[in-house]
Amino acid sequence: MNPGKDQLIFLPLGGAGEIGMNMNLYGHDGKWLMVDVGVTFGDDTMPMIDVVMADPAWIEERRDKLAGIVITHGHEDHVGAVHYLWQRLKCPVYATPFAAAILMGKLHEVGLQRQVPVHVIPLGGRFDVGPFNIEMVSLTHSIPEPNSLAIRTKAGTVLHTGDWKFDPDPLISAPADTETLRRIGNEGVLAMVGDSTNVFTRGHSGSEAEVRANLIGLLSRYDRRIAISCFATNVARVESVALAAEANGRSVALVGRSLWRIEKAARELGYLKDIAPFLNDHDAAHLPADKVLYLCTGSQGEPRAALARIAGNDHPNVKLSKGDVVIFSSRIIPGNEKPIFKLQNDLVRMGVEVVTDRDEPIHVSGHPARDEMQAMYQYVRPRIAIPVHGEARHVKEHCALATACGVEQTLAIENGAMVRLAPGPAEVIDHVPVGRLAVDGQALEGGPRLVRLDSAVLRDRRRMVFNGSCVCTIVADRKGKLLSEPQVTALGLLDAEHFAEEHDAVVEAAREAFDELPLKARQDDAVAAEAVRRAVRRELKSMLNHKPITTVHLVRV
Repeated sequence: MNPGKDQLIFLPLGGAGEIGMNMNLYGHDGKWLMVDVGVTFGDDTMPMIDVVMADPAWIEERRDKLAGIVITHGHEDHVGAVHYLWQRLKCPVYATPFAAAILMGKLHEVGLQRQVPVHVIPLGGRFDVGPFNIEMVSLTHSIPEPNSLAIRTKAGTVLHTGDWKFDPDPLISAPADTETLRRIGNEGVLAMVGDSTNVFTRGHSGSEAEVRANLIGLLSRYDRRIAISCFATNVARVESVALAAEANGRSVALVGRSLWRIEKAARELGYLKDIAPFLNDHDAAHLPADKVLYLCTGSQGEPRAALARIAGNDHPNVKLSKGDVVIFSSRIIPGNEKPIFKLQNDLVRMGVEVVTDRDEPIHVSGHPARDEMQAMYQYVRPRIAIPVHGEARHVKEHCALATACGVEQTLAIENGAMVRLAPGPAEVIDHVPVGRLAVDGQALEGGPRLVRLDSAVLRDRRRMVFNGSCVCTIVADRKGKLLSEPQVTALGLLDAEHFAEEHDAVVEAAREAFDELPLKARQDDAVAAEAVRRAVRRELKSMLNHKPITTVHLVRV
């Protein structure tokens, strides 16, 4: 479908009906604009998968109509998939300086830094991408330079909020540009596509300035080693930790590559300019316990991050012991509860005191609470509200809030819903195929290998994890005579040493299945192998109530 001159289309491929993995399309006058290309992270249902992103197949088929990609800010769920997917999209990318710096680092990792046209847009900048005129509106969030996008077309204006909040004292940047929001609202806004993350949170999300003051007081209570973990991209929090450490006579060491990458980008762009250089973990190891503070990656329990390695006593330079303190200046992202609680339990077993935002006011969200959302609707006054960046329950509540704020029409949609915003009332006019891609190792040409999450490869991997696998080898002559006992290897299910009786029963089932076939069937490799496979799988199902992936190798001698 090519959108007409009088049409304005919204089509989310990722990030609608869920939190993370943002990938949005706007269509107008024969062209498409993509807003954000982000990732989410693997969970227990995705063995060996760390990074997941929306499948751009639908727009990839129409990439000659894709005018460009605009990035709202530098968080992974908004920019983290560009370097994986750009070869499939091959269009210009637009971002403000901090997000552009993060993106260029990612492109450098995969050798695309000279191929991708990245256009750096100044804060508050206005520019054209095909038939779309875009104005960056500076807001506040838990990262420098978050932007809402005023997307103007001949069919109407959309405000795409991105991730945002109204922080009156964000510390490292100016407060949100509410005057521009008012101006855009006065011009007339057809639709607002908005953040739903904290729609259930009453009041205001809080300010980074409050966190800074609380950290200074908290650190004064301790005279042992302190480790703090926060989101690496929260530059204001990094600055607050540095200032809180300085106020308490401590030096700060950064522990974790992502913190060093963000620190480098921040300093290059003028952030952290009054902060002394950080130590590395090797140099900090020689400081007295009451003079050091480690700022670590791994607040979400990531197994390869610095804090998990420290908790596992596997870090080469950072060692914690009884009486030391670990402060989690972060929130638990839904879905990460298990690894975070495991990490905290491991630290407690070491005798380390664990402090979280449940214990002390040491974190504020980067997303708007209800009072801020209501204020945004008062500024912008859209005719249509489309909640995104939230699960179904968030979206439903956001629709109710928008209606209470006087919005004429709300739509609760999920990925793949093609919404006609203009002309006429907003409505879903089509559904397009959507899916997810997982980063699964390296492709033969050296780049990342992307595999559909619903592919046979990953489906079989999940089955093997939860049901095991079994390989049965049959050796027979060409006349159909079995030449030796079947060999059975049931990984994750049985072994001949500890479950000899059960193992022998499976071998017997395989032998009987082969021997009981008619002569002609025993001479047919495909028929014989399938008969043995079914018998082995049936025996294991009866014995263990598992349905393993079962493979039969039939060798003819």
